[in-house]
Amino acid sequence: MEDREKAIIAGVELSNQDDFENLMEELYNLADACNIEVIDRITQRLDKINSSQYFGKGKVEELQKLVDEKNVDMVIFDDELTPSQIRNLEKAIDCKIIDRTSVILDIFAKRARTREAQLQVEIAKLQYMLPRLIGFGESMDRQGGGSGLYNRGSGETKLELDRRKIEDRISKLDKELETLVTQRQNQRKRRKKEGIPVISLVGYTNAGKSTIMNLFIDLFNPSMEKKVFEKNMLFATLETSVRRIDLPDNKAFLLTDTVGFISKLPHYLIKAFRSTLEEVSEADMLVHVVDYSNVNYEKQIAVTKNTLKELGAENIPVIYCYNKIDLKDSEIPEQSEGKKYISARKKQGMDKLIDAIIKKVFGEYVNCNMLIPYDRGDIVSYLNDNANIKSTDYKNEGISIAVECSKVDYEKYKKYATQ
Repeated sequence: MEDREKAIIAGVELSNQDDFENLMEELYNLADACNIEVIDRITQRLDKINSSQYFGKGKVEELQKLVDEKNVDMVIFDDELTPSQIRNLEKAIDCKIIDRTSVILDIFAKRARTREAQLQVEIAKLQYMLPRLIGFGESMDRQGGGSGLYNRGSGETKLELDRRKIEDRISKLDKELETLVTQRQNQRKRRKKEGIPVISLVGYTNAGKSTIMNLFIDLFNPSMEKKVFEKNMLFATLETSVRRIDLPDNKAFLLTDTVGFISKLPHYLIKAFRSTLEEVSEADMLVHVVDYSNVNYEKQIAVTKNTLKELGAENIPVIYCYNKIDLKDSEIPEQSEGKKYISARKKQGMDKLIDAIIKKVFGEYVNCNMLIPYDRGDIVSYLNDNANIKSTDYKNEGISIAVECSKVDYEKYKKYATQ
């Protein structure tokens, strides 16, 4: 078994900060996801982060003694460090210094499976590295081993590359990504043209979005082999998966599962993953999945809302889906129109969520009667496949049908409507 690198996690608790403990616990979990063993932590309360060494001078000395005493490989800081903070801390502590951003980037690098995700992660890592190249000195060698932080990916992305080579590499990757982005945009245009509603699952990382998506596939498309990857770990899903869900009565929608959000999600990643996250901003409706069993779920809701705002998706209709109720000891609140309480693992409450989605997404379906000429059997055939035909009557002048259909289809065939 591979030896785990040992680390101390470090953070500054700012005045009036009420989520500090949550963030430190999250940093511990991020390190664990990188196969790094956290053996201690050190914190300091400050009015503002020290611009030179992150901590105050006395606390840096205390950290240096702790590093020697515990014989650790690195210190992981909860905030993104500036290049000068990294340099100053490495001089003072003589140890590998990394920050929350680099840990998240490394997790993304491990999880990326599609070419698009790999490109997005590599671009984000290079953009993070660029201002940190000058003055790294010996730390370049130090950061080359162990957990692979900073230097995963192809040989061309190692830290010893100079600024010019990294900029050239980013430019090359951007061009390759642009081709994939265009393909994704064309797919979205085709979907919009077809008029099928798009619903996006959004939420904090590890809230259960992929489990819910696979449950929809099980319920409505059991023959579909394209299930999405799910696992109880941070950032299990990086790729946006799109699956068509066929409901009874010939209704259908596209369900998308996107990358989970997290506190202090690096702006490099939001920028690099913008094309992927556009799936969210162009959705007709969002299902905001919440890990209701997590004591910090309200903070996680706030982080997700802020990220959605950054993506321009804050005004899209939303249903809040409180997942993992089976792990709660307290009483579960009553279901309401905009809030559904479920356990995807135990398949509890899914009927309520499905009903809410149908009501919200298909609430504007048109009920009407149409008289279709006998020589336009293609229209009847189309509506049989794509709408809910409630009754059919063969009259002298044509086929009379009572139908429930989408607005798009109604507009297409409204000249045949009789009322």
